[in-house]
Amino acid sequence: MNKFFGYIFSPLFYLFFGLMLVIFQPIQWLCYNLGGYKAHKKSVDLLNFFLTYTLYLLGTSIRFHNPYQLPANRPIIFVVNHQSMYDIPALIWFLRRHHAKFISKIELTRGIPSISYNLKHGGGANIDRKDNKQAIMEILKLGKRMKENNWSAVIFPEGTRAKDGRVKTFQFGGVATLLKTVPNALVVPVVIENSWKLVQYGPFPLSFGERLSWTVLAPIEPGTLHPNEITLQAELEVRQKLNQPL
Repeated sequence: MNKFFGYIFSPLFYLFFGLMLVIFQPIQWLCYNLGGYKAHKKSVDLLNFFLTYTLYLLGTSIRFHNPYQLPANRPIIFVVNHQSMYDIPALIWFLRRHHAKFISKIELTRGIPSISYNLKHGGGANIDRKDNKQAIMEILKLGKRMKENNWSAVIFPEGTRAKDGRVKTFQFGGVATLLKTVPNALVVPVVIENSWKLVQYGPFPLSFGERLSWTVLAPIEPGTLHPNEITLQAELEVRQKLNQPL
């Protein structure tokens, strides 16, 4: 039934999702050029509110659970498992008070309404995966902006989407590089559940009636821990929440 109703409601979802991207392209431009970073961020937050809750058109339930009082005056590195492109709007919206920035492929900075504009001007890191030196420099620049502005960053340490929901081994590089520049950052694992089910049949039809959740797990104080230990601990917490052993 998920697939059957997906054929019916996926076109409606894509229509509204695409419409939001087109509408907010000029809104972002106006906000950025007339009001600077603060106005632009508000427009991006609002865009991602609509992108997140457009999932209701697919009968999707959305749950964000954060039992922790995370500091607003300290950089945070959110370490998150990755299941689909629909992970991202909700993270931007739910983590908006922390000014969460993303490490993205540089290819995404071209040709996508609203998304490309935000990646160019939103303060994240746009990396060329074929150029390790450029990628490291961009992440270090992001770390500097985090330190100066108390911004946060979202890292998907699996490096790619887990299309079947099975967590891939977390890579150490992203967290380690950021902690070089922002050693006082709090590391916070976040686990995403069931986002992969939306696209289990491919881009069309999207699966109808899935139950998606984003859950903040126990923060990790870097202290004297090695960055690799921190990344491994975050992976273990994510796997434990998903009942997936190493």
